[in-house]
Amino acid sequence: VLVFVALVQAWQQRDLVEGPAPSLAGGGLDGQPLALSEYRGEPVLVHFWATWCPVCRLELGSIASLAQDMPVLTVATTSGSAAEIRAFLAERQLEIPVLLDESGDLARHWGLNGVPATFVVDSEGAIDYSTMGYATEIGLRIRMALAD
Repeated sequence: VLVFVALVQAWQQRDLVEGPAPSLAGGGLDGQPLALSEYRGEPVLVHFWATWCPVCRLELGSIASLAQDMPVLTVATTSGSAAEIRAFLAERQLEIPVLLDESGDLARHWGLNGVPATFVVDSEGAIDYSTMGYATEIGLRIRMALAD
């Protein structure tokens, strides 16, 4: 069973970008510009998610917890307008920085075949770690600590 799970995860992650992190910029929920480049000089957790994704919903509480004490940039992909995403987060009492990806272009640019997907980008802007599917908060904290 573990071998099967590992093979499925490897297949899902086959197209995820590696090396230098691609550009990631656009509008935030407040309409202001938001970009990965703002985080240079420190590791940042980049998390792609969608409102329609059940696994993402399970994981968002952990992502919000991480965002309280470390740099986190989330990307809501194919999830509707800023108002719809604000309502979704407010209903769950979550506060996270969100970059809008209404068309899914940003997700495709990062090689995603689905969500959730999480990347740790190191202080130099290189992807240090990536995964698709559910990731535990403690696992992500450890990955962030190892990033630099």
